Formats: sequence, structure tokens, C-alpha cells
Amino acid sequence: MTKPETLTDIQRAARFYYLQHHAFGGKVDGQNYGTATTAPMPSILRIEEHLSAAWVRLSQGTNVENLHWLACMKRYDRPHTFIYADPPYWETEGYGVEFGFQEYQDMANFMRSCESKVMVSINDHPEIRKAYEGFVILDGEQLGIKYSVGNGQAKSKTSQELVICNFDPMKPQAFFSPIALSKSCQLLLLSFFSKRG
Repeated sequence: MTKPETLTDIQRAARFYYLQHHAFGGKVDGQNYGTATTAPMPSILRIEEHLSAAWVRLSQGTNVENLHWLACMKRYDRPHTFIYADPPYWETEGYGVEFGFQEYQDMANFMRSCESKVMVSINDHPEIRKAYEGFVILDGEQLGIKYSVGNGQAKSKTSQELVICNFDPMKPQAFFSPIALSKSCQLLLLSFFSKRG
């Protein structure tokens, strides 16, 4: 196996992209091989096509920021902004980024005071439920999310994940009114990556 430190930046980025497409759960450390029955497996021979397609999607009005998540949320906080955050799951390992419990509390405090509509997906944990108390909290059963992990023989189980919102996503026009939709709305997706290669 080629050592990552001997690769160029472009080669490391392509390697990371390929590994993430084959990993389960988006972890950068301690990855598990993942498969899907609903889509073909990504091929190393077609990685250039996949990267090119990603570039086309991202080049149409996408800004990529390299900021702390809170600074990024504050920068784009407006009544017409929808923020989706997918932080590392509490008390799990392998994401390659420090994310202590205070970060979840800070995110909840931001959600209480911001103008944006914010949706967070996170694992179901009593401490997480307490930190986000007062928000709309939907669990896997309410959302109808089922998945199985294993050798394909396991029965699907209800997800142990939560979707937490500072608005009620089940109400009609919960995201934006028709007036707001006719104006320019922005979507902010936050992913939490390690600064390591």
C-alpha cells in the first residue's frame, strides 16, 4: 500500500474521495467497508468522471469555506438561509476532528438565537436530547429511516439517529414561504472534516 505522505495533494484528495465512497458512516479513521444494494459501487477507473461531475455541481454557485462551523453559520445567518449540519456523532470515534460536548451546546445556543432555519442530524443519545431540549426532535421511527449494518443477512432496524430543527419541518411551507422562495434562498451544508490528509 502506498503511504499517503508520499502522494501529491491531488493524489491524496483522489484517494480520500475514493475511500470515503467505499466507507460506511463517513469516518476518516477506522473506516468500515460499506456496500449499497441501490447503486453500483464506485469504480477507481471512473474516479475522474465522478470528480468532474462533482466539480460541475459545485461550480454552479457553491462557496467552499474553511472556517470553524460556528463562524461559518454566523457568516451566512439570514432569514432566507437553510443550514443543514451533520456534526460528528457524540461519543463515537474515527471522525478525525475534535468535537467536545460544548460544541453541541454551542450549536443549540446558535439555533436558539439565529435567523436561519437549522436542521441537525445526530445520533440519539440522552445527553444530546438534553442539549437540544425545546427544539423539534424527530427520531428514526418518526422519519421512517431503516438500515442494516453487517453482512447483508441482518434485518433492517430503525435508525438510532435524530433530526433536530429550530422549526417544524412537518408544517406546510415550513422551510420557506412562496415569497421567500421567489427570492434568492441559500443553503448552507456543514460537514466536519479533519485537517489531516
